[in-house]
Amino acid sequence: MSTRRYLLVRLGRLLTYPVRLRLREFEAMCERPEEVQAARLQQIIRKQTNTGFGSDHGFQSIRSLDDYRNQVPIAPYEYVAPYIDKVQAGDTRALLADARVHMFALTSGTTASRKLIPVTQDYLNAYKRGWNMWGVRMYRDHRGRGIAMRPIVQMVGDPDEFRTPSGIMCGNLSGYTAQVQMRLIRRLYAVPPISGKIKDSLAKYYVALRFSIGRNVSQFMAANPSTLTQLARMLDSEKAFLLKDLHDGTLRDDLDISPEVRAVLVSKLKPQPERARELTAMAGQNGRLFPKDVWPSEGVAIGTWTGGSMGPYLRQLPHYYGDTPIRDLGLLASEGRMTIPFANGSPSGVLDIASHYFEFVPESEIDSPQPTVLGAHEIREGTNYYILPTTAYGLYRYHISDLVRVNGYLGRTPMVEFIGKGHRFANMTGEKLSEHHVTKAVDAVLKSVPQPIAGYTVAPVWDENESHYVIFLEEADTTNDRVLSQFARGLERELCNQNIEYAAKRESARLGPLRVAIIPTGTWQLWDRSRLTQTGGAAEQYKRPCLMGDTSFFASMPVMHDRRFDDES
Repeated sequence: MSTRRYLLVRLGRLLTYPVRLRLREFEAMCERPEEVQAARLQQIIRKQTNTGFGSDHGFQSIRSLDDYRNQVPIAPYEYVAPYIDKVQAGDTRALLADARVHMFALTSGTTASRKLIPVTQDYLNAYKRGWNMWGVRMYRDHRGRGIAMRPIVQMVGDPDEFRTPSGIMCGNLSGYTAQVQMRLIRRLYAVPPISGKIKDSLAKYYVALRFSIGRNVSQFMAANPSTLTQLARMLDSEKAFLLKDLHDGTLRDDLDISPEVRAVLVSKLKPQPERARELTAMAGQNGRLFPKDVWPSEGVAIGTWTGGSMGPYLRQLPHYYGDTPIRDLGLLASEGRMTIPFANGSPSGVLDIASHYFEFVPESEIDSPQPTVLGAHEIREGTNYYILPTTAYGLYRYHISDLVRVNGYLGRTPMVEFIGKGHRFANMTGEKLSEHHVTKAVDAVLKSVPQPIAGYTVAPVWDENESHYVIFLEEADTTNDRVLSQFARGLERELCNQNIEYAAKRESARLGPLRVAIIPTGTWQLWDRSRLTQTGGAAEQYKRPCLMGDTSFFASMPVMHDRRFDDES
């Protein structure tokens, strides 16, 4: 280890000492979740008592959990939106005890129009606390890889997309936090924060690679693993341009980047001819240039979502990144961090009971007028629930529509994984097929059938003669008839295994067999771009729906033809 590297590691240990103390305190809290959660709820209520929302909901008279549940309803964003509108206009006290709103974090726009979440100091404290504990555990668990205090590749969005009437900026939270990090930590991020201003996806990915290939990268961070697969593919497809730019200290001039952003980026670049020659030789020897060629996998770790619909993309990562440990980032949204994963290879994370108050409604009761509502200490392993966070920044019993499953405990505190957005389901004949059923079925089949998938979505097709479901795959992924047939038949069997109602409707012939709808190569990229344009979403957080419940979806897609692979065909 060089002297400079040794000093950086020692400095890192000094800087993380308070975090390591906090982590030990948090692990001790996990032995008494009921007490910790009760105290957290009272802290939130007492602080927000004199706000407009607190006054309207009688916070002054709340003395117990029953009082809170009687006076504050379970509700989605639309319920709190009028108060947030007042905060946008400058009336902070309508919702928040904090006098200052740093920004509004915009939700991803995956499922609906974007929502504005106020980022206060309480928000930032919880955000940093969760990330710091996640990071310290990541470093501690991978000491042998030497990833501490080495560069990180993470793409960010624009924190200042627009301003509210009172002048508060609205945009991407990761872009904001990248700008306000202490200088030493900012230098660890290979991709300059100003790259968040780049809207063109090709240019954004290229810039991320251009600023990374010359550095000794230790981590790749992306909410969605599809970002990492796209980054790896571009590294190979654009290697000639990247290596020339690396050699010359330039940034190719045909990228769609504004002059102002380009000027800042170019000022940070220097020629690295030796590194360029090394990577050019490697590309010539291997006939490719993947991340595992540029950054040996034994010294790298990956942080990304691993639950929900991520399976098909996760399985591609070893091909590009090698045998690299992968740790889930946790149940994390613009609304806040809900869980902190402490182990590789699992989407489960422990509830962040120190930051928010959590309630849970059993999956089957979410539409009930009087559902069962449970605290964190009452939910049971192996069961699915809707999670309802109460935060210190204006979200109360917030129905975020996230369905989670309890997979175990840290101490007595539940470890949960994200299952999917609970409102995503289709129901033509009573089968009540959910996105979770679809993603679990696809994942199960892909473990034994080598079907390539650039992207997919399943949708119902209403037909008076034979209603059925289709899975949309791009043409380039459907060239092998034998594999495609195995995949389609396997998926049909797994959907029956995952959902007994689907199986019953198939057995009674109320549903016909699943079909494969073949669409032109590149359709999903265009569709995603269009959807993000409509919702104003952020590409870094976007998750394509894996199930569309609308029976008209088929007609909206450029289907070349659809194929049936059931045993009778």
